Amino acid sequence: MGKKSLRSLNWVSRFLDQTPGDPIIGGLSRQVPGACWSRVLPTPVPDPIVRLWSTEIAGEVGLDVRDHNLLGGKEITYGMDPYAQRYGGHQFGNWAGQLGDGRAITLGEVDTGKKVLELQLKGSGVTPYSRFADGKAVLRSSIREFLCSEGMHHLGIPTTRALSLVTTGEEVVRDIMYDGRPEPEPGAVVCRVAESFIRFGSFQIHSMTGDFATLEKLVNYTIKQYFPEFSIDNDDEIINWLKKVAEDTALMIAHWMRVGFVHGVMNTDNMSILGLTIDYGPYGWLENFDFNWTPNTTDAVSKRYRYGNQPQIGAWNLARLLESISPLMEEPQKLHQVLEFYRNVYEDYNNTMWADKLGLYGFLPGDENLILELTSNLESSEIDMTIFFRLLSSITEPNVIELKYAFYNKNNISIDIWNLWLQKWWDRVKGNPDRDKMKLANPKYVLRNWMAQLAIDAAEKDDFSVANEIHEVLKRPYDEWPEYEEKWFKKRPEWAKNRVGCSMLSCSS
Repeated sequence: MGKKSLRSLNWVSRFLDQTPGDPIIGGLSRQVPGACWSRVLPTPVPDPIVRLWSTEIAGEVGLDVRDHNLLGGKEITYGMDPYAQRYGGHQFGNWAGQLGDGRAITLGEVDTGKKVLELQLKGSGVTPYSRFADGKAVLRSSIREFLCSEGMHHLGIPTTRALSLVTTGEEVVRDIMYDGRPEPEPGAVVCRVAESFIRFGSFQIHSMTGDFATLEKLVNYTIKQYFPEFSIDNDDEIINWLKKVAEDTALMIAHWMRVGFVHGVMNTDNMSILGLTIDYGPYGWLENFDFNWTPNTTDAVSKRYRYGNQPQIGAWNLARLLESISPLMEEPQKLHQVLEFYRNVYEDYNNTMWADKLGLYGFLPGDENLILELTSNLESSEIDMTIFFRLLSSITEPNVIELKYAFYNKNNISIDIWNLWLQKWWDRVKGNPDRDKMKLANPKYVLRNWMAQLAIDAAEKDDFSVANEIHEVLKRPYDEWPEYEEKWFKKRPEWAKNRVGCSMLSCSS
């Protein structure tokens, strides 16, 4: 039996066939009223080479050939019908109008026989939604996207996936910190994979422009393909569909909070209708525990998308989605129950995850106080979140000395305060925490920004071994990996504390 390549897959075009589109193919940046998408071809690149590859996603798609030209956007093949999606969004709380796929082009949908997957090239050239940009991506941001989307999946967090990273053989100019000092960087393209890349903003753009006919068609399509248990027949059906969206969103954000992940740019155009983590830009993991931390320099003052505010932003974004769907409702006031549902289901997921992190046998009244006291202690100490909870998973007695490796300053530990909390926790679990549950809730390895930066530094010298090693470790983030412990299970190095790309990231990251 011959090897399976992108050329031999079963390409379909449900989204293009069932939703309204742009009659113009390609072209320069422009407004595209009444459409959900525009057909567009990737911009050919000079020398595409596959550098990173996910064998897991390749298996799901049905591939065992690395098509350099197709994955880099240099060619397309029979069956593909490339397009860029149109959507709008609230960015940092303000309506931004038409946005859309400015540097992403979907090659098409692949029917694997088990499911239909959308393959999308990020960084593959100009689309009608590129505005003033070039539609390209750089190696730096592409490595971060590839490693993080795959790492998140193996943490058990809903996410888009990455099939490949291709270097393009061209230079792309970027101003990484928006400080007027642009520099050329190596270009790259990531092929990302999901059942759908439809976002909250995909619905908003039609509702905000009064195009309710297109809105209804998109809602019908979305429910038919991805939520077939629901319909648009009446208010109650729409409410039940939106409650499912709310639940999926709550679960995703509860997982982010569990592992200390900060998305960095939770605009409504970056919110997946399927509850997937999407659009990996200025993200980061907490190093020292801090509810107010954001990795995004654009958000440094207002801290709208800080770690501790993510659940509330989920609710705010959901409210904007509900507003956009309200023209399809006979009694739109019913939509308030969806927000209430989100708050309740998020609280349930969050409580369950805290119980897992602390090895509790169920969540009981009073456990909230135990958690509040813990997070207060964590915030008042400079302490590594990932290391702390992983060490807590194997502690043998309620003594903070067993956790000292998690502290940045081991000579300044509030021993009495910490031992007091540890004793309360120890009494709560009767000296026998559920360690198996804890080790499945508290990863040993996450993609810290300094780790990603080491992979980037090496890759920019044509060495992808560091990126491949990190990729392998992140496939089993809850395992011990003793051979990598000294290298990757450690606190942020001093060199990374204030380095661009580690502590500070922009939306071009």
